Amino acid sequence: MPENSEGIMLKNLSTAAVTTSIALAFVASVPAPTSALAAPATTTSAANSPATLDNARIAAHFDLAQGRMPENIALSPGGTAYVTFAAARQIARVTPGGATRILATLPAPADGGVHTPVLGFALTTGIVRAHDGTLYVLYATGTDDLTGLWRLRPGGEPQRIAALPATGLPNGLALDPRTRTLYMTDSVLGTIWSVPTSGGTPTAWSTAPELASGGFLGANGLKLHGGAVWATNLDKGTLLRIPVLPGGRAGRVQTRATGLTGIDDFAFTGRGDRVLATLNGPNEVALVQPGGGHATVLTAADGLQNPTSVALHGNTVYVLSAAYTTAVDPNLVLARLNC
Repeated sequence: MPENSEGIMLKNLSTAAVTTSIALAFVASVPAPTSALAAPATTTSAANSPATLDNARIAAHFDLAQGRMPENIALSPGGTAYVTFAAARQIARVTPGGATRILATLPAPADGGVHTPVLGFALTTGIVRAHDGTLYVLYATGTDDLTGLWRLRPGGEPQRIAALPATGLPNGLALDPRTRTLYMTDSVLGTIWSVPTSGGTPTAWSTAPELASGGFLGANGLKLHGGAVWATNLDKGTLLRIPVLPGGRAGRVQTRATGLTGIDDFAFTGRGDRVLATLNGPNEVALVQPGGGHATVLTAADGLQNPTSVALHGNTVYVLSAAYTTAVDPNLVLARLNC
């Protein structure tokens, strides 16, 4: 998702300028038609897939003019969605019925975020929710004073608890509640960082070459599953698995799927290692099987506008679209997963 990054000091730059810049960056990053990554995302027919999605509908529309381009999502046990609005620097709560409430706005960098790597705009990215309702959010500004991991406790104000390099672009975020450890991808530096939920100085948990970018954005989405850290690489169109070794060290990277053009975020369906993945540029959601085969299960016809993230609550699938390059109708789509 060359559109996974976005954010802007709205007082200085229009939303149109943001979408134009992202669109240009996206076009520059798209592989040539002869590239293997340019092959169709579907490598297994939907008819042969053991699961399908249906009853897709747009549950919420967001205001593009206010920079409310939803970037990442975390769900409560009751199905309420907590999202980051990239260009607005906001954290919001969205009910399944579509009601939206802004919980916090992160401070704007003094320079408007123009030094944010690759994008040139400040942006809020990954979000996770702890069992007590505490939200953790990543923020990229290109400045030392704001870039990093932020915490928002219920009823409180956002607070930065860990600084990350201003030269990077923190993006995906995952929480291990057992060890109280947060893992964070950096799409520019090709790194997965780790830090305790209490905050402090992050550790470079993995800098494996599979995480590096191909010129735009590398390591992106992030999840914990089955004793491993899983990540996507947007530029390389890959889904990666990194075992967590004794002592918490990173094992050798395993490439579990390829050919996923524009892959951004993903979520496990609850059936082994099968995942749903958002393909940002193609405007699709793919069902990826444990063996690496994948089939398209949602498209622009279902309302997708540069899908950025996906989550599941039971058999209900939540898909956020930021409309980074389409510049039309950022939204939340709900669908039903049939296993």
